[in-house]
Amino acid sequence: MTAPPQAPLTPRPAHSPRSLRARVIAVAAAAAVLATVAVGYTLHAADRAEPAAATSEFGLDAGHLYYRSTETGAGRLARTATPSGKGHRTPGGPSCERFYAAGGTALCLQRRPGIPPTSYALVMDDKLREKRRIALTGIPNRARVSASGHMLSWTMFATGDSYAGSSFSTRTSILDTRTGYLIKNMEEIPLTLDGRRYHSPDVNFWGVTFADDDNRFYATVSTKGKTYLIQGDMKKWAARTLRTNVECPSLSPDNTRIAFKKRVRKGTSNPWRLYVLDLRTMREHPIAETRSVDDQAAWLDDDTVAYALPGTEGRKQDIWTARADGKGSSNLLVRNGTSPAAVR
Repeated sequence: MTAPPQAPLTPRPAHSPRSLRARVIAVAAAAAVLATVAVGYTLHAADRAEPAAATSEFGLDAGHLYYRSTETGAGRLARTATPSGKGHRTPGGPSCERFYAAGGTALCLQRRPGIPPTSYALVMDDKLREKRRIALTGIPNRARVSASGHMLSWTMFATGDSYAGSSFSTRTSILDTRTGYLIKNMEEIPLTLDGRRYHSPDVNFWGVTFADDDNRFYATVSTKGKTYLIQGDMKKWAARTLRTNVECPSLSPDNTRIAFKKRVRKGTSNPWRLYVLDLRTMREHPIAETRSVDDQAAWLDDDTVAYALPGTEGRKQDIWTARADGKGSSNLLVRNGTSPAAVR
C-alpha cells in the first residue's frame, strides 16, 4: 500500500525584531493581568474565609478577660490584660457571634450570610487554633465551656430570635471533647417535672452550664408557657426540674450558686432581672442591676457576674458587672462588647 502523498512543507517566515518585541510585550501584559486576577481572587477568598486561628498573642492566658468586640461591626474577639477590663486591650481575634472559653478550650459560634445563612460551632485550643468545626442551623444564641474545657454546649434559635415572645424554638447541643461524642439536640433527654416523667412536643432547652465534675449540669426548659431550672446528669442522661421562672443559668466557679434571669414583668419588652440562687438553701435574691438583662451572665470570679446590655450613643451593647451578693451598684466594664469570659 502506498502512503498518501504529503503536502510539501512551506518554510515559516522569520519574525522581524519589531514583531518579536510586540509579542513579548503582549505576553508580559497578559501575565500581568493574570497575576492581578490571581491576587484579587486570593484577597477576596481571604476576606471571605474566617481565620481558623488568631495570632499567638490571643492564647487563652489566665487572668485575662476575653470578649466579642462590636466596635468595628465584625464581632471579632478582643481581650484585656485583667478581668477588671481596665488593662491594655488587644483587638483582632477570630470573628464570633457568641464566645466562651475555659480550661484551655474555646467555643466560637459563627454565622455566615447566604440563602439560607449558615452557622458553625468552632472548637478551638488554647492558642485559638481550630480543632473541630460543626455545621449548625439557626441563629447562634448561647455558648458555654466547662471549667475543665472538656464539655461544651451551645444553643441556637431554630425559629425566632428572642426569648421575649412565645414564637421561638431552640436547639441545644452538648459536646464531650474527650470522646468527640456530640448530642445534636438534647430535647430527647428523659425529663422529670414536679416528680413525674414528663412528655410534651413544646419542650425547649437552652442555656446549659456545667459543674466541675463534667457530669452535673443545669439548664432552662420551657413548656406550656413556663420556664424551669433543671439539673441534669450526663452519665444517667436524665434531668429533673428544681424550680420555676429560671432562664439562662450560670453556675458560679465554686459551684454553690446560679446567676439567672427571672421574668419579673409581663407584657413588656423588658421583662427580666438578674438574680442569684443559693443551691444549698434554694433562696434567691436580685443583684443591683435593675435593667432588663437578656443574657446568660458570666462569672468573673466567685463574687462578680458580668453581662451584656444595649449600649448608648450608637453602641450596640456594653458589658456590665455587679456583685453577686446584691450589694453595691452595677458598673460598666467594657464598651462595645458582648460574650465576656474570664480565663482563670
